Amino acid sequence: MEITLVNMPWASVDYPSLACGILKSAVESASGGNNSVGVLNANLDFFDWLNGRMGTETEDYDFFSMESYFQGCGDWVFAAALYGRTRWRVAEFRERRARELSAERLELCELLQPRAAEWIGEYAAELAGSCGEVVGFTTTFQQNTASLALAAELRRLRPDVRIVLGGANCDGAQGAAWHRNFPCVDYVVRGEGEVVFPRLLERLDDGGEVSDLPGLCWRDSSGEPVVNPMTATPLDATGIVAPDFDGYPERFDRSPASNRVEPKLVLEGSRGCWWGEKHHCTFCGLNGSFLKFRGKTPERFYEELVELTGRHRLLDVYLVDNILDMDYLRTLLPWIAEAGYDLRIQCEIKSNLRYDQLRELVRAGVVQVQPGIENLSSRVLDIMKKGVSGCQNVRMLRDARSLGMTVMWNLLYGFPGESEEDYLPLLDQFPALTHLPPMDGASRIALERFSPYFDFPELGFPERRPDDQYFVTYDLPEEELAELAYLFEAPPAGIGEKPERRLLDAVAEWSAAHSRSWLKHVDAGSEIVVLGDRPAFPRTELVLTGTFETELFRALDRPRSTRYLKRRFGDDAKLATKLDEWIASGLVFTEGDEYVHVVTEDNNQELLQLR
Repeated sequence: MEITLVNMPWASVDYPSLACGILKSAVESASGGNNSVGVLNANLDFFDWLNGRMGTETEDYDFFSMESYFQGCGDWVFAAALYGRTRWRVAEFRERRARELSAERLELCELLQPRAAEWIGEYAAELAGSCGEVVGFTTTFQQNTASLALAAELRRLRPDVRIVLGGANCDGAQGAAWHRNFPCVDYVVRGEGEVVFPRLLERLDDGGEVSDLPGLCWRDSSGEPVVNPMTATPLDATGIVAPDFDGYPERFDRSPASNRVEPKLVLEGSRGCWWGEKHHCTFCGLNGSFLKFRGKTPERFYEELVELTGRHRLLDVYLVDNILDMDYLRTLLPWIAEAGYDLRIQCEIKSNLRYDQLRELVRAGVVQVQPGIENLSSRVLDIMKKGVSGCQNVRMLRDARSLGMTVMWNLLYGFPGESEEDYLPLLDQFPALTHLPPMDGASRIALERFSPYFDFPELGFPERRPDDQYFVTYDLPEEELAELAYLFEAPPAGIGEKPERRLLDAVAEWSAAHSRSWLKHVDAGSEIVVLGDRPAFPRTELVLTGTFETELFRALDRPRSTRYLKRRFGDDAKLATKLDEWIASGLVFTEGDEYVHVVTEDNNQELLQLR
């Protein structure tokens, strides 16, 4: 049997589809070579088509791929194609998005809608002649409408082709809703597909029953949709196969995108979240139905990493794990460092890692981390169930800066129970932090399916409806949108409009001042030299001398409570005076009865800044 797996826009163009790579491996392994699986990088094909027709660049593509997810721009662009039109609800879209998007971006969205419909027609005609008997679409983030549009046109051209939809957007009730509302899709695989998808292909090949395949959505002889119950047991780590990316690097090299971005490999060492198993962050729905943490053995993942990077000659690696397996800190990472591979790795970690653990990451080639920093208020972090304090998050930013690591983080607010008082003391200290990695943005939390806030309305969001992007994109009643949606609207919680405005202004000022800010120290033993230049402070030239000053500064390398500091340095005015002095000078950050210094180690990082 010939199978084509399709990775539609708006998947990022600079790395292959992990889902398609995994399913290709799983199918070919399960069939013993009887099934032939091809992967179609339709995201690259679409980018190349747009680049040739309109001169569209990677930054334009990235707007839909990464930047406008919460506005649903990528899905809306393909809505006209899905419904057989060249234009679809343009006035509604413009009205809803005019305050959020620039005039240039609005114009691009409107311009691309008829172009996307044109491309779908051309692409489906080409695919119809070469797709084989089964076409599978993987859908994550902004891939829903593009996948459904191509599936619908392919169904019109090739009624005999069986079409399967799967991916993160098909988990739980969502998958059943996509299947129920779009007859062009024959089957929807809900949950992890490595086992179910190969078994489905076997049944299609021999005419067997599919009623026992966990999570599968299918249609009976009368055409009525049937929804099989999902399994309650996630796939064991031993069943997670290594992806097959053969053909992707060569396809990428033929794309104009190769002149603009570097290709990356995307790999996984684990699934689920070991922190979330213990304390599920209240706003997070990323793991869908299966939160249980399952990690590949360090030996196995090391072999996969070495084999795939060597095979494809790609050194940039993006680990999709929601959180790094802590066992890798003493196994996998030292092995990579000792092997001498010049890797450039991006991964997600917990923000309370110590300096020596971060240094181990750097030695292994980790250049960028997403440490799950979402706030600097310990009380708000407590509401979120993050398991870290505000000072620990600041320490993480400081240590990452000292080690030259890029940090991706967003400040989230709007949590039930938070107050203005949780933020005002922080905002006064933001100018002292401008030399540290600024947040990529700040926004109210989104109400996500599978999150505790969604599953338990009593936590603070009793009223909700599908996000407005679904209403402007799909021609479906609200009750169906409520089943297929991942994002939901709810009356805002937490801080009001005035403190929100002040918070956003402070975030913008931090970002604007960052390129002109630096603060560092050299510890010479008997004295510590501190130098710096930040817009909100006089140029810093300070020499700390004497046992009290130097030991207090070294103690504040970690967050310290008032009780600890008084026990160690004495409960007298000298300690309080020095802490107040360093806070006023922007050398120490304080929050929630903890203190930590914010001065990075001298490593000439300021010389690498783009000013």
